[in-house]
Amino acid sequence: MMDWLANLSVPWIILLVVVLAVCRLGVAMLGRSGTLPQPAADSTGEVLESALIAIVLVFLIIRPYVVQAFYIPSGSMHPTLLERDRILVNKFVYRFREPKRGDVVVFKAPSQASPDGREKDFIKRVVGLPGDTLEVRDGATYINGKPLREPYIEEPPYYVYPPYQIPQGMLFVMGDNRNDSNDSHSWGPLERSRILGKALVVFWPFSRAGLIH
Repeated sequence: MMDWLANLSVPWIILLVVVLAVCRLGVAMLGRSGTLPQPAADSTGEVLESALIAIVLVFLIIRPYVVQAFYIPSGSMHPTLLERDRILVNKFVYRFREPKRGDVVVFKAPSQASPDGREKDFIKRVVGLPGDTLEVRDGATYINGKPLREPYIEEPPYYVYPPYQIPQGMLFVMGDNRNDSNDSHSWGPLERSRILGKALVVFWPFSRAGLIH
């Protein structure tokens, strides 16, 4: 139920707003006609108004433009994020600055990233920036010929990725669980425009609550 509410689509949100508005109007009419005692009509109306304002703020302003909750379905970001973690993502920050190397980002993956061709939400770490030459060899990731210090990865990568210069407007994103991650080393660089936001905190389960680094 919580996941359904958190991921309500715009048509469902609009329907919910309309239903609440109609209920609010109906309660007011019942109060004026005397069918419902005025104090009860007033208190019920205030509750409906509060719910209406909250839904508009959360689902039509905060979630699309400021912050949104996401669910972690896989182990591709071990040990930073675990399956079933719930996180908050800042959807505002990249309106003022570009993604930095090391940022954990949520993005709309390209169709080639999924066997069914659907563009799903992924979460990975930004490793390569536009203009960088990235290479993976000898269990390490190299940026412009220098090994990248990555204390957050699960284990050194077993694969080899030949030198590749990242085009402008693109990023190279990889999971912290390098050997079990469907990321840029499999399907190529990511368009900057596909990034939805920066992962901020784990808020559930409480035992893992904290900032995401």
